[in-house]
Amino acid sequence: MHPYPDYFPQRFAADQLDAAPLIFAGLSADTERPIVVFDGQAIARSSLRQQVAGWQAWLRARGLHSGDRVAVMLENSAEQIALIYALILGGLIWVPVNTKLRGMGLRYLMEHAEPRLLVSETGFDDVLDEAGVQPSVRVRLACAAAELPRDAALAAPAARHDDPLCIIYTSGTTGAPKGVIFTHRMMRISGEAALLVADARPADRMFLWEPLCHIGGAQMLLLPFLEDVELHVVSRFSASQFWSQFTRARATQLHYLGGILDILMRLPADAQPANHTLRVAWGAGVTAGTWQAIRERLKCELRECYGMTECSSFATLNDTGKPGSIGRPLPWLRLELLDDEGREVPPGQSGEIVLSSDVDGVFLAGYLHNEAATRAALRDGKLFTGDAARRDADGDLFFVGRRTDSMRVRGENVSAWEIERVFAAHPAVHMSAALGVASSVGEQEILLYVQFRENAAPEWPELAEWAAKALASFQLPRYYRRVEHFETTPSERIKKHLLARDLDDAWDRLA
Repeated sequence: MHPYPDYFPQRFAADQLDAAPLIFAGLSADTERPIVVFDGQAIARSSLRQQVAGWQAWLRARGLHSGDRVAVMLENSAEQIALIYALILGGLIWVPVNTKLRGMGLRYLMEHAEPRLLVSETGFDDVLDEAGVQPSVRVRLACAAAELPRDAALAAPAARHDDPLCIIYTSGTTGAPKGVIFTHRMMRISGEAALLVADARPADRMFLWEPLCHIGGAQMLLLPFLEDVELHVVSRFSASQFWSQFTRARATQLHYLGGILDILMRLPADAQPANHTLRVAWGAGVTAGTWQAIRERLKCELRECYGMTECSSFATLNDTGKPGSIGRPLPWLRLELLDDEGREVPPGQSGEIVLSSDVDGVFLAGYLHNEAATRAALRDGKLFTGDAARRDADGDLFFVGRRTDSMRVRGENVSAWEIERVFAAHPAVHMSAALGVASSVGEQEILLYVQFRENAAPEWPELAEWAAKALASFQLPRYYRRVEHFETTPSERIKKHLLARDLDDAWDRLA
């Protein structure tokens, strides 16, 4: 029997699975109960409604219409949230830009997504200049906000459930990053999933620290329209300020990823209040070995899950508390573990996670300008994730790892290809290979093997400093090791499985 027998029919009627009408109704409600509290400052519903209406009018005045793409490169702010709601209601396609992107990575996204407009902050001017982003498509948030009309009326939604809501870029594995075409229905389903995984209840206060360029942050924006909860938003995660911010918000839920719990566990014991309001911590990355220690320290329930942007965020949930497990599929999904021949593997063996659903539109509409990747991921109505898991005798799932050439660093999927492409541009580098290695904080760190050109071998600090100008902080390798030559395949691909992952003689950038 499914663990949520009543959830599916009650919440998943086909005519209800949309995002924009939900937001419009919530903003139009005759109440001042806040939807968003930013840095402790509550924003009255009427004020947020007016901001969203102002953004709608401003976007129309710029000549933007339903289906146009608008890139957003901003730190978390109340203004950004209002802008995003306006984009969704207007049927515009939001292109979130990771604020850590630099150089070729940023240039690639802008060239691939082809937005008509980029809204950014003054602090990113130099980064955008260096990446070659044309000033003609750029507008600063502060300048635009100053132009918003104060008497605009909230315009009704101008999008269908199957229209693209945003293009979310996920790191490539053996190629360039892929732009997931994320629909309005997918955003609605991701919000439903977050409610279920977080065990959100009326009057709960959701602590939102995640950057909104991630589905982990973006999906939270729908929660106050699905349940009577508040979003308590901060600009970014800060270990030193976390407990004071959390206490001030009287927050009840914490989404963990990217080593957040590891960081909190390393804080002095007296940094954590003896009594706090945290009820549920939910996310991915708590191992069986650390499960009990984290529960005892934080004094809350842990709800581990698994998911990916391509399946509307979450796919599984562990609501039984079994240490280390990612649980079982969410109500609207079926999950198979298949071997390389497409056969179901027996309990205890690792297989690729393959998802299917009777609900239309749960999975990505496709990858932008990448039919080959779309065909590889979507086959016979199923989503092939490229990730591996195993089932135990009870039927509970345990995540094994990524079958592809990528890493998970501080909550970010990192493509080895992207890193190696940057280092290939260095005049002293002949070839390089990036590998994921175990980390004491978060999921992994990056080890880079480098084969230098003849008579050329810069010092490691010099090479790392050079690469930092072109890579996001989470993409910059921590460890470096020199090799005289790589073993390669007939097609000149490095045989990475032959490379050691120990760190005994590697140079540590942080040492």
